[in-house]
Amino acid sequence: MSKKIKRLYLFLTLKLLFPWQYRRFRKLPLKKWKAVFIEANLTQLSGSLRFLYQVLCSEEEMEVSVHYLMESGNKWKFIQNAMACLKDCADAHYIFLCEGSRVISCIEPREETVITQLWHGCGAFKKFGFSTCEELFGGSREEYLKYNYYKNYDYITVSSPEVIWAYQEAMNLPKEDKSVVPIGVSCTDLLFQEKFQKAAQKKLHDICPAAKGKKVMLYAPTFRGSVGGAKAPDAMDLCLMQEKLGKDWILLIKQHPVVKQRPEVPKECQSFAYDVSDAFVIEELLCVSDLCISDYSSLVFEYSLFERPMLFFAYDFEEYGEWRGFYYDYHELTPGPVVHTTQEIVDYVLHLKERFDRKQVADFKEKFMSACDGHATERLLEMIKKEKTDE
Repeated sequence: MSKKIKRLYLFLTLKLLFPWQYRRFRKLPLKKWKAVFIEANLTQLSGSLRFLYQVLCSEEEMEVSVHYLMESGNKWKFIQNAMACLKDCADAHYIFLCEGSRVISCIEPREETVITQLWHGCGAFKKFGFSTCEELFGGSREEYLKYNYYKNYDYITVSSPEVIWAYQEAMNLPKEDKSVVPIGVSCTDLLFQEKFQKAAQKKLHDICPAAKGKKVMLYAPTFRGSVGGAKAPDAMDLCLMQEKLGKDWILLIKQHPVVKQRPEVPKECQSFAYDVSDAFVIEELLCVSDLCISDYSSLVFEYSLFERPMLFFAYDFEEYGEWRGFYYDYHELTPGPVVHTTQEIVDYVLHLKERFDRKQVADFKEKFMSACDGHATERLLEMIKKEKTDE
């Protein structure tokens, strides 16, 4: 799509068509117990929305619906999805998102509607939104201001007071703004539930019997490139990992959900390494893993709740950091060794007992996850329902 056509497309949809669609149906009476969940790019509910969705579905009086916009996919299909979503949102009392969406930002919501941004990660790791305007990853500030992704939110829930500033910066909010609320992140409540943890362990043994009697490593990297053309990193030497660690460990691989084409596990490594991207949700894998290997993914914030070892496989750190940028100094932030080769991973795991610094992880958890205690969803529902009562 040429720049000229893109500008016309954005103007027609975000300035004319979508606002018009919402205005048509906002005249309908408000449904006080209606909630709409919106996924911008995925085809199923992400963990960031799933737990709250299940909680609200269990409440008899609630009317709950889900819309999958597929913003980075086929433009015509996206327009159809957006039009249906806006019709549904027009009489809803509650709207929940977990990433930026111009569809919600381009409308003028009715005053009674409470819009909550749950975001799709905890803490504040790699930059996003307005924070990336000066990075290769981001667009121009002028375009971000004209067609804002992060507008109309009543609440933005975050994992601790420490990261409020980062979300204000990313969403172009003034420092005095009070919409960023450190009440914890809803989806982390699952990680505190013993029943969920036991079910995840049983599921692992059912799907992967080789895990019985062995320790479990999780490799869960973020994607490379844009959301629409997301690629998986493919720098880990699985054969070396198997040779050196296969006696005592297995490796579970969870690719980012926006990655469509995943690297295949070599046949000779399939008794050690398992791509479980489709079989497990990330919360299950965090529960069952004895060690987590990531790179720049915010899932390490959630994993810190268990105070278990973490490794950061940042083989492309210079390139990725220049492209995306971070809110904190990467090497000071990471609560575990930063490594650049598979051999370094092997060396750390072989000497895990001596090298693991639990206090480093505990301090990281206290700084970035202090509001996540298993009761974030309760606080969220109390907050938004209080607003409804006050009205």
